[in-house]
Amino acid sequence: MTEAVWIIFAFGLGAGVKILGLPPLIGYLAAGFAISASSQFIGLPAESTAALQHLAHLGVLLLLFTVGLKLKIKSLARPEVIGGGLIHFIISCIIFAPGIFYFMDVSAYTALMLAVALSFSSTVLAAKVLEGKRELRAFHGRVAIGILVVQDLIALLVMSITSGSAPSMWALVVFGIPLLRPVFYKLLDFSGQDELLVLLGLLLALVIGGFGFESVGLSSELGALAFGALLANHPRSPELSKALWSIKEVFLVGFFLQIGIGGLPNLDAIIFALVVTLLLPIKGILFFFILLVFKLRARSAFLTGLSLTNFSEFGLIVASLILPEWLVPLALAVSLSFLISAPLYRAAQPLYEKLSSYLIPFERKGFHPDELPLKLSEEVLIIGMGRTGTAAYLHLENKGLSMVGMDSDPIKIEKLSQEGFNTVFADAEDQILWQQLEAPNLKYVLLTANDVEAKIIAAFKLRKYGFNGVIISHSSFAEDAAAINAAGANYTHQTFSETGVGLAKHLLKEVNKEA
Repeated sequence: MTEAVWIIFAFGLGAGVKILGLPPLIGYLAAGFAISASSQFIGLPAESTAALQHLAHLGVLLLLFTVGLKLKIKSLARPEVIGGGLIHFIISCIIFAPGIFYFMDVSAYTALMLAVALSFSSTVLAAKVLEGKRELRAFHGRVAIGILVVQDLIALLVMSITSGSAPSMWALVVFGIPLLRPVFYKLLDFSGQDELLVLLGLLLALVIGGFGFESVGLSSELGALAFGALLANHPRSPELSKALWSIKEVFLVGFFLQIGIGGLPNLDAIIFALVVTLLLPIKGILFFFILLVFKLRARSAFLTGLSLTNFSEFGLIVASLILPEWLVPLALAVSLSFLISAPLYRAAQPLYEKLSSYLIPFERKGFHPDELPLKLSEEVLIIGMGRTGTAAYLHLENKGLSMVGMDSDPIKIEKLSQEGFNTVFADAEDQILWQQLEAPNLKYVLLTANDVEAKIIAAFKLRKYGFNGVIISHSSFAEDAAAINAAGANYTHQTFSETGVGLAKHLLKEVNKEA
């Protein structure tokens, strides 16, 4: 019965903050604090139960398993990812640890561990805001996720070092696990797309990875991450990650509830959270300048840094094991950082447009290999090579026009190139792309990207920098079509309404046949 009341609290406050456009986990933390407060005023039970603790631990393991599924060495082994993650971590600790030590009257060890916890950025929040804007596979999105994975590995290393537990001799068995990769690959292929896929993920993350590693004296967190990484190169790893996402989120509710139920923040906790939140811009600024060192353009460095300008739920996981007495102040700081970061990133592109004249002068000379200026010789450019863009490409292919497709997803570009499509990697929302574009033969542009903002920006920038050809787009809603046309498109196909008209025309043909 107690857990049922807690679920009501969590749902109510989670839904409330979602209406405000904020991540629901802020509501879950608030629900925990509300439950703790209710125990003092109306006598409701507010002690963490064994069931809640178990759910919280399962949520952490699933989070690590899904992180492991993204651990692709090819995407991680890049200077801006490894260098950016490590340099930011070291400088953050150097900045935060002395200040915490001198101003908060704590031990050097506590100051260092707090600095470590505050150095991480939120995997959950960054992944959600990037996914919401369909930027997970854009260049800055890939850099951000790569840095987050590096941070998660650092967090796991810190937890392993500070746990102080010695593994048994049986721990050597784990070195033979990679030899079983073909077996796990076959199981993943066999599991299909139904509940077997989810159960396989739970089996690997919680049972074989979590409990298996724990039984030989190793960290269950390490086991979950290791088994995720084992499957990272399988073609279905993104599908498995997506299938487990909601389950992981539900279990993590227990983790955030548990933090809040642990006690209400006192005045010292509130002051600590407010002070470190005021220092949050340092984190984003530091990311910006570090990434510029690796020759990222100002836009990529700005967007990556902004998506990482927050504190991490991973910091809470580290604190729960190392500094449990600091869990409530850190949880409050994480919540405040989310309140700032989530709405700020939604306005990231307009914000960059306003600040670009101040940020671009900081760029280094030369270009990152993924951000070279674009040169096109084709007549037709299709922006967005999803189902709509691919279908348009195939239909026009035999009409004698020279075509090129553009997309910000490098994996999609690589796959289409292997299938014989003429494609280039570029981000339509990048204003410098259009400013430096060389396309003397370009006459027609099709805007088939999913993101409405990307189509508006592309149309506007093409016109601004002198393109006088035909721009045709598509849109699901009339208001979006009007915005795209106002930005410079000649015509915007309204998908739903015109599909209905098309179906009606087919029906009338059948009616005429019968007549």
